[in-house]
Amino acid sequence: MTRTSAPVDAPGADAWEGLVTTALLGTDRRTPPGAAPGPDAPLALLDAAAVETVRRRAGLRPARAAERPQAAPEDVRPALPPAAARRLAMLLADRPGPSGGRRGAAPDLTELLPQWLAVANARGFAPPPQVLPALLDAARGRTDLRPAALEFAGPRALWLARLNPDWRFALRAAPGGGAALPHLQDDDGVRRLWQEGLFAERVALLSALRSRTPAAARDLLASTWGTERAEDRLMFLDSLREGLGPDDEPFLEQALADRSRNVRATAAELLSALPGSALAARMAVRAEACVAIDHTRSARPSGTGDGIPGGTTQTTVTIAVEAPHECDPGMERDGVVAKAPAGRGERSWWLGQLVEAAPLGTWSRRLGGRTPREIVALPVADGWQGELHAAWCRAAVRQRDAAWSRALLGDPSAPEAGGPGAVSLAERAKLLGTLGAAERAEWVAGFIAAHGLSEAFQLLGVCAVPWAAPLGRAVVDALNIARDAGSYPWSFSGVMGLAERCLDPSEASRLDALLAVPDEPENASPGAGGYWAEAFQRLVTTLRLRAAMAEELGAA
Repeated sequence: MTRTSAPVDAPGADAWEGLVTTALLGTDRRTPPGAAPGPDAPLALLDAAAVETVRRRAGLRPARAAERPQAAPEDVRPALPPAAARRLAMLLADRPGPSGGRRGAAPDLTELLPQWLAVANARGFAPPPQVLPALLDAARGRTDLRPAALEFAGPRALWLARLNPDWRFALRAAPGGGAALPHLQDDDGVRRLWQEGLFAERVALLSALRSRTPAAARDLLASTWGTERAEDRLMFLDSLREGLGPDDEPFLEQALADRSRNVRATAAELLSALPGSALAARMAVRAEACVAIDHTRSARPSGTGDGIPGGTTQTTVTIAVEAPHECDPGMERDGVVAKAPAGRGERSWWLGQLVEAAPLGTWSRRLGGRTPREIVALPVADGWQGELHAAWCRAAVRQRDAAWSRALLGDPSAPEAGGPGAVSLAERAKLLGTLGAAERAEWVAGFIAAHGLSEAFQLLGVCAVPWAAPLGRAVVDALNIARDAGSYPWSFSGVMGLAERCLDPSEASRLDALLAVPDEPENASPGAGGYWAEAFQRLVTTLRLRAAMAEELGAA
């Protein structure tokens, strides 16, 4: 028989409540038990409270033994190879040092843990049971680590989370606290969970069903759409991004009349991602009314001396823009937000939304059969270029149009690619996401070769890991150039950190030549060469550690 850790409720419970009431009312209005009214009453109250506190803390009432927890579920995945298990224990034992200051040459093991987990999950390994507490502690402190950590921890993490309040996040992260979804072919089980399950369970069910049978997921959502809360409708509607297709258009058209503005906006966004939808056609008509080719003819007087005969005219082709003068109810129904953000003009705000939602195929037809690259190269009159190109960027990302993305990105070595240009670096990063991994890496490598690393951080973040060889070489060459310039490496700490995580480990041998302390140029920062050697030493050590990790996880 066990004993509880709670204080005795009786017989001292009533006495304690009486003392609390006396303290709240005051001893001038209520005398403590066993004390006389007067100046000694407060002391008597404190004495009685002290005695009662000791009594409450000292006594424990015997209680029934708690039921023994059920055994932890079995994890049927293969066990980690011994070397990989030792490596995991080492990664989990590492603690991040204080922020700021000099990092030294030692690798940052905490930043290698996400990569280790990604490989372990890809190989389908199960963790040793003894590391689960440390793994859950690590995931508790880092929300970015939780999805991979919980996937690797498996069903036993949920079993542990029910026993330790510190790990309750695992129950919230897992749909329904780990409740298993019914088999997707079990129509009755699916319908029952959809009608009776918790919100997280329903989201997980809808997402799983959508990835397998998009039409069945949409029909399930439609069956209860009218009774769902607005915030739930928004989350459920977002799940339709997976497998979005023309068959979803009737349901999304109905959602355009939803009473929630956010739901209407999301439905309009999804419809505009379907170039063949009726909404996209309506937006195309509106956008075409705002953008057109303007053929401007200019006459040259005779005697100009430029070899052009007098009276000859030249034709300049530009894009003319006439932004909407109002946002009518039809536009609002189709997802155009009427109220512009602070600092934005209403007409430019409306124009951007129309162009963003129009199918990109509209513009070749509207602008004289020109290709995307030719259209982007045309000058835009009256200062509308930035607004128009930004809307085309958003449309290219939304519609996943690689041809338009290439046109808007342009040549990575062009001067305007380094900024500011008509397309910002943030927009370029999103455009790159529509291209294949090899093409993406090639473009960023060209950008770094032409413009250096100072503006490349956002672009590197969208490249596939490990970096392709041309991109890796471009990064290392740019770091070497920065070192030779004599500046401190701290200005490039973000890129260096990315290189530690993303550079192909096979590049380590090529970096050995950079480990020596270089001769410092005359105008170099004091001690910069030593700091660079230390930074490259950390990079090489980290790359070789990553190679060892991959080999350990690949062992049978």
